[in-house]
Amino acid sequence: MTTTFSHRLSPLILGCAAALILMGCGSPLRAQTVAVMVNGEPITNYDIEQRSKLDTLSTHKPADRQQVINQLIDEKLKIKEAKKYGVDPSSTDIDQSYAQMSSRMRITPEQLTKSLESQGIRSDTLKNRIKADMVWTSLVRGRYKESLQVGEKDVAAAVKVSGGDEKQEADAFEYKMQPIVLLVPQGSAPAAIEARHKEAEALRGRVQSCNDANALFKSMQNAAIREAVVKTSADMPAVLRELLDKTPIGHLTPPEVTKQGIEMVALCDRKPTTVDTPKKREIREKMYAEKYDAKSKAYLQEIRKAAMIEYR
Repeated sequence: MTTTFSHRLSPLILGCAAALILMGCGSPLRAQTVAVMVNGEPITNYDIEQRSKLDTLSTHKPADRQQVINQLIDEKLKIKEAKKYGVDPSSTDIDQSYAQMSSRMRITPEQLTKSLESQGIRSDTLKNRIKADMVWTSLVRGRYKESLQVGEKDVAAAVKVSGGDEKQEADAFEYKMQPIVLLVPQGSAPAAIEARHKEAEALRGRVQSCNDANALFKSMQNAAIREAVVKTSADMPAVLRELLDKTPIGHLTPPEVTKQGIEMVALCDRKPTTVDTPKKREIREKMYAEKYDAKSKAYLQEIRKAAMIEYR
């Protein structure tokens, strides 16, 4: 009877052992050991090891254990504080941010997950960091919206101190324009694309105003003209600004081959403006970032002081 029981028990022990190995990757007890308690929530050695791998992958430098622990503590505090004010993104929101990150890396979310797994990192490790960043940015901007505002007088003074903005002021414009696309199916032969490009060049000569552009392209098959948009010099890269400055009002910019097809822009109006310039935009964003960083650090220090943090 003892022998029979022993035979029955062996597979059970082996199964449990296998499960533990899968959970802890070779060191289950140590991995699941709690290293820090933050307001009653645990941070395990496994959490620390995972974040260390992620940081090493991101910075290409060995991760400092205490710095990693501080990151994880801060994230616990940020997420809890955000929940107090109703800032609690869903898993769908997190997945969307994860997908946006992978898109910026020019890969799919599945490819990003596989890339992380090849380094021994679970995707949830990155998603947890994304969630903490999301809620904290939303919370700080929401709670301190008024104090984070940057006054135009402060911007103008900073521009003057930096050496002025005479050239940008003189060259700053507000553009009213309508994007146009001649659709070309994906996978089309080069000859088809070239033919569509020549068609676009010919159509440019027929357009003398945005009214002409609307009448022409709204009635044309496999073409589209979008609603007018207004942007300032500060909203656009230098290359596009230069192109629009060379284009006569009412005419179309030279055709450009894109993923959608052949694209052009109808320039409806262009007028000087001093409301915003590239220099002002740069300084305004820098001043805002400085205010945000200062407020974020002070807020985090405040909730850290009130937190119960227990090292094991």
